[in-house]
Amino acid sequence: MSTFYRSFIAAGFGGQGILSLGQIVAYAAMKEGRFVTWIPSYGPEMRGGTANCSVIASDEEIASPVVSRPDFLVIMNQPSLEKFEPLLKAGGVLLYNSDLVRCENPRKDIKVLPIPANSAAAELGNDRVANVIVLGALAAHTDLVGEEACRLTISDLFGKKKAALVELNLQAFIKGRDFR
Repeated sequence: MSTFYRSFIAAGFGGQGILSLGQIVAYAAMKEGRFVTWIPSYGPEMRGGTANCSVIASDEEIASPVVSRPDFLVIMNQPSLEKFEPLLKAGGVLLYNSDLVRCENPRKDIKVLPIPANSAAAELGNDRVANVIVLGALAAHTDLVGEEACRLTISDLFGKKKAALVELNLQAFIKGRDFR
């Protein structure tokens, strides 16, 4: 029997919702009954500095939270592509924000998905949901977390404090899911 073990890194500028994206993935994986780690990392500046986080989801206890060769990568800015793309496992999936990132010579051994996250967020009237648009694409194109667990997590996280944002974020998730 093969064990489920997936690792993920999200990276971009501070203020792009990178850490929130990782938290949603981690909570969704927990809803699916998985063991999870979530490790945030950010520069000294909150907005505009670099931010990244790593998530591991597994059917068994996780011995180390360190992600050195992720299965999946979400990139929201150019410096993060240059830093993290070489780490992605062969056969992995790279989702990147094509509004801010140029991925001109992608590796041939990975699946590459350009997602116009900022444009799609602007169409919904709120630039701050670009991270949830990418989450929708991540759920649709990988087996990291399921769509239903993501929807429930979005409702739980935003419903407690920001009920008005639940519908907007669910719309963003669906919009991201539909990118092919």
